[in-house]
Amino acid sequence: MICARAGMTPPALYRYFKDKYALIEALAERLMARQAVVVEQWLTTHAPNGVGALAANVEPLLRALAQVTAEQPGALWVFRAMRAVPRLTEVRLASHRRVTDQLSSVYAPLMPGAPAGMIWTRVRLSVEFSYATDEMIAESRGEDLDALFYEAGRMLASLFFFEENPRPN
Repeated sequence: MICARAGMTPPALYRYFKDKYALIEALAERLMARQAVVVEQWLTTHAPNGVGALAANVEPLLRALAQVTAEQPGALWVFRAMRAVPRLTEVRLASHRRVTDQLSSVYAPLMPGAPAGMIWTRVRLSVEFSYATDEMIAESRGEDLDALFYEAGRMLASLFFFEENPRPN
């Protein structure tokens, strides 16, 4: 089916990809690389203005990520495969950890009183929540997308305004 849609023969496809999972992995990496560019641009634009500017612009970030997803044919199926296929799950998790590390390194100096582990955990949760939101938007059927973006943005922004009390032991 992939070959027919791409207008190529199976031997031609397998010349470039070991199996169908290698093809899906390449599509996943392409999607995540494009999303990483969006995150980097968002950070470059808003991080110099502090945590408040980042929080105020989470919704536009979610919208930009959803646009990248919408522009890639089959993105929803790639998302599903990354959750269902163990080999692809590692691709998703590695990407999410890279983004978490990148965001944490930006948030840490902006939140000097916050423990590094708490920042990393909150960022990691926000990355997973953003991914779930993107997947939900991609598969939406009649939901109020503006409301989804707004509420998801508010929920994510709230992760970075907190009392500076670390978790009790």
